[in-house]
Amino acid sequence: MTVQLERPTRLRGFAVVKAYVALTKPRIIETLLVSTVPTMLLAAHGMPSLWLIVATVLGGTLAAGSANALNCYIDRDIDEKMSRTKRRPLAQHTVEPRNALIFGVLLGVFAVGFLWWQTNALAAGLALAAILFYVLVYTAVLKRRTSQNIVWGGAAGCMPVLIGWAAVTNSLGWAPLVLFGVIFFWTPPHYWPLAMKFRADYAKAGVPMLPVVAAPKVVTGQILAYSWAMVACSLLLWPLATGWIYGVTALVVGAVFLVEAHRLNSQVRRELKVKPMRLFHLSITYLTVLFVAVAVDALLS
Repeated sequence: MTVQLERPTRLRGFAVVKAYVALTKPRIIETLLVSTVPTMLLAAHGMPSLWLIVATVLGGTLAAGSANALNCYIDRDIDEKMSRTKRRPLAQHTVEPRNALIFGVLLGVFAVGFLWWQTNALAAGLALAAILFYVLVYTAVLKRRTSQNIVWGGAAGCMPVLIGWAAVTNSLGWAPLVLFGVIFFWTPPHYWPLAMKFRADYAKAGVPMLPVVAAPKVVTGQILAYSWAMVACSLLLWPLATGWIYGVTALVVGAVFLVEAHRLNSQVRRELKVKPMRLFHLSITYLTVLFVAVAVDALLS
């Protein structure tokens, strides 16, 4: 019996560019980079040079794009099985796996080299560490083996604050580590509501996300725990490196987030209709507003 292999669909012109851009997951990159510029303003106690901001954001974008493209290469088998990811280029067979692998590696090499050239070796090294951790530790090992995959894998998404701080100061300190902690604790309350909605998808693909392997009460209980840790960590930055503008904002948006997290937990425990995507969308707003407050505080304080 002859097995007919499915060949990639031939693309031309702008469609080729669009497919390769899609490999980098631009919408995810937007969320990651929300934290970079405000952290640079905080590190500089004002406005750093415009070119340094542009170079750091560009290098960080390329590094995140590299990690995402390599993630698509490794996860192409499960992406075909999930409705949320089945339109990605490799799942649609519009890009050859070998080409995606080469693209991801070259993008990463260029990103690290560019950051080294235009910022410093520390920022470049942190970008390289983020790529390797996301691809080799999270995607290749943790994602398919543990329900805590997104907790530890999310550490790669915390790296932009360290890269931004390092680009300005060529060092690290307590302030960027606190911001790292905020994003680290933010990741589970951000991602697990999404995984609750697409639980069947992850189960079909054999990915042991927490909502797949644990009862809803356990999931929302952990979401609550991480939410409280996130808000507490965010408030540490107030006396450490910021003024009242950030402090008041962190209190207000933190309270709003905790109310919604408790609402989700209550819905599950009372066996009511659950709307996890409310918390998912709120989490994006929360992180954006918090880092805007970091930027405004750095410029006005």
